[in-house]
Amino acid sequence: METQKVLPIVYRDVALDCGFRVDLLVEGLVIVELQAVAELRPVHRSQVLSYLCQMHLRLGLLISFNVTKLTSGVRRVINGFDAGGETRR
Repeated sequence: METQKVLPIVYRDVALDCGFRVDLLVEGLVIVELQAVAELRPVHRSQVLSYLCQMHLRLGLLISFNVTKLTSGVRRVINGFDAGGETRR
């Protein structure tokens, strides 16, 4: 597991060394983004999706610690599926 994994951004052949910082990268397969906010917002999901796209990964977990029961603060984010669960082509 890697923590605070630096994810560079490349845009039009220009590389930015530290574009994003992924909270946790598990086994090089799953991104875990940690939040301590009153509620998870669409922008948090978009952030995880951006990380997944940049790293060409499929699965991310968005975890909010501002909940009474931790399991109610966990959201799975899957790259490659639309809101209805259909695979994008």
